[in-house]
This record gives sequence, structure tokens and C-alpha cells, in this order.
Amino acid sequence: MCVATLCQFWLSQALPLDCKDESGSLSHCNSISQEKLLDRVIQHAELIYRVSEESCTLFEDMFVPYPLHVLMNRGGNTCHSKPIPIPGTKSEIQQISDTWLLHSVLGLVQSWMEPLLYLQTALDRYDDAPDALLSKTKWVSDKLLSLEQGIVVLIGKMLGESVLASSTLFQHTISSFDGQFPEVLESVLRDYHLLTCFKKDAHKMETFLKLLKCRQTNKLSCVSH
Repeated sequence: MCVATLCQFWLSQALPLDCKDESGSLSHCNSISQEKLLDRVIQHAELIYRVSEESCTLFEDMFVPYPLHVLMNRGGNTCHSKPIPIPGTKSEIQQISDTWLLHSVLGLVQSWMEPLLYLQTALDRYDDAPDALLSKTKWVSDKLLSLEQGIVVLIGKMLGESVLASSTLFQHTISSFDGQFPEVLESVLRDYHLLTCFKKDAHKMETFLKLLKCRQTNKLSCVSH
């Protein structure tokens, strides 16, 4: 886990990934070369994962007793993004196409748009939620939207395909996050579960994008990244 000053340094060094212009088009990213755009997308995915790790750890320290960490890690609580097929082994990842990588990252990004908005609302209701946790959740939500826009442009550049941002394909209603846990700890466990799932999916986004980058430079030697 990084300290706050180091995190602020990372955030300040991030290259911009604000794709939309005043008209709402993605022209800002369209003007960037494919190689540079991929680098910026990877950097944002890295930062999103790092901040998601910190948010999860901070939430654990503040609200989740250690025995519940074990309970949550025993399995049985499926992440809402599970319907998106994710290869489970290095050999499977090695065989998948660039098209699959890009569309899977886009699907993962879009699947978290609404849950992160829900988390912002939920954490605001905590009496003792630290400002750092609230600001990290808001930052991740904003950067995920920028990442989505960058991926959409990257798909156009690399695959020659046109896709829409903010697809409703993987959207979920807030009610879909209710009723998964015993009533007494329902809200805390639900929010912890979402933070943990997002951390896992953020790591997948970063891994897939780095694999894609590796393939652009030396595909024959690129097993996993």
C-alpha cells in the first residue's frame, strides 16, 4: 500500500486521458497515436488498480474485523462481472486474440460504472468514513469513465471497429446489490464485497492491457505480463 504523498505523485504524473471535446466527440484521443494512446490507457489502468487496492485496505481497516476477511474469502459470493468470460490460466490467456482482450477490458470497465456510483452513495452514509476513502472512490469512478473512452478509441484504431461508450449491456441496478448477506452486517459486507470484486477486476484490466502492449512489441516472446 502506498502512502498518501506517493499516491498524489502518481496521480499528478498521469498523462491526460480526457478524450471528449466540448462537442462530446472523442476527438482528443483520436488525435493521439495508437502507441501513445495504449500507453496512456495502461497507465490509467495501473493507477485505478493501485487506488482500488488502497480503498479496499482502508475499508478493511476501518470497518471489517479480521475474522470477516476470512469469511469473505471462502468463496460463494460471486462478483457481478462473472458473466464476462475471463480465462483462468496463463495458457488460456496466451491463446486469446487482441480483439478479445480489448472487448473484455471494455466489458469489465462498463460493468463497474453503476456499482461505483452506488458505492459513492453508500460510503457517504457512513458516519466515520474517512475523507481519503470517499475521495479515492470518487477518483476511481471518474477515471474509469476516462478509461472507457480511451478503450473505445483504441478499439477503433486497432480493430477498425466502432463501439459506443457507456453501453447498457452490463449495467446493474442498485437493488441487485441487496440481500446477499445476513441482515446485521448487510451494508458493510455488501460494500466490502464490491470493493474486493472491483480490485480483482481492476487487476484483470491492467493485466490484459499490458499483455496487449507486449504483443505489439514482441508477440513471439509474449507469454503473459
